[in-house]
Amino acid sequence: MFGLFPRPRAVVAPGAVHVPDWLSVDRQRELVEACRGWAQGPVPLRHTVLPGGGVMSVQSVSVGWHWQPYRYARTADDVNGARVADFPEWLAELGRAALVEAYGDAYPAGSYAPDAAAVNFYDGAARMGMHQDKEERSAAPIVSLSVGDTCVFRFGNTEGRGRPYTDVELASGDLFVFGGPSRFAFHGVPRVRPRTADPATGLSRGRLNVTLRETGLGGSGAGGRQ
Repeated sequence: MFGLFPRPRAVVAPGAVHVPDWLSVDRQRELVEACRGWAQGPVPLRHTVLPGGGVMSVQSVSVGWHWQPYRYARTADDVNGARVADFPEWLAELGRAALVEAYGDAYPAGSYAPDAAAVNFYDGAARMGMHQDKEERSAAPIVSLSVGDTCVFRFGNTEGRGRPYTDVELASGDLFVFGGPSRFAFHGVPRVRPRTADPATGLSRGRLNVTLRETGLGGSGAGGRQ
């Protein structure tokens, strides 16, 4: 956001598109306020505990469907048993607009029906290991929105966590969409660049990442793939 030169959009891999500065400052501020509301509950922001006992450094909260390793449910049985916040229509509309921006007419954006969001907050020390988003029954694209500190986003391949991969700097307001051949690519965040956030967004430190997903679960109570 503070660079001297505009950052061009890029196709990082087939189906994976980076659009810098897509969200206006006002829209980023609205997203920050929404995330603050979700972080208060009914299921609060927390560090997810993994099945092996490890604890994620990223703090997370879910909207629409609660994600816990490695499935979705309507209630957060690994936290407080509460039903997660409903997924708002304005967020679905934002997701559809993101697909139009990324793919143009190449994807029937009107058919995109995201019903879950993962909200992740990174402080300066938080990281996200290489992983696939594969608990969804739908292969619809993932829409990723960034606000706050810049991060290094590592986008890999569908075969494993190692190379080849591409490191992309995601700054505040950036959009990243991955679908099609890249839908199940491994990806992660090896580092965050502290003190790069624009206070005008309402987030003076840390990074918020909101990823929209179409679970394909319909009205069922739980599901996912191991």
